[in-house]
Amino acid sequence: MSLTGTWNITISTPIGTQSAVLEFTDHGGVLEGIAKGNTETIPLTELVRDGNRLIWKQSITKPMRLNLTFDVIIDGDTLTGTSKAGMLPSSKVTGTRVVESGQQI
Repeated sequence: MSLTGTWNITISTPIGTQSAVLEFTDHGGVLEGIAKGNTETIPLTELVRDGNRLIWKQSITKPMRLNLTFDVIIDGDTLTGTSKAGMLPSSKVTGTRVVESGQQI
């Protein structure tokens, strides 16, 4: 199952729901990604894929400076899991793959 492509995600945080767009690419068998929010584009680091489970880290500066760790399960064109920021409680993450008309996955 390929993870490459664009994913719309929603994170239910203590300060409200946050949205982002993830873009995953494969460069010679190496998975890479970026997250795009309203005000910044962040590289995803330490991506680890184990079957349909994907873990990565990213650092954001808005709405506040945080180091996040994501742990999600991909099921076809959907993903569910958590995001954790330090000592804060885990936040629920959900997302869907963006499928453009005529595109086959």
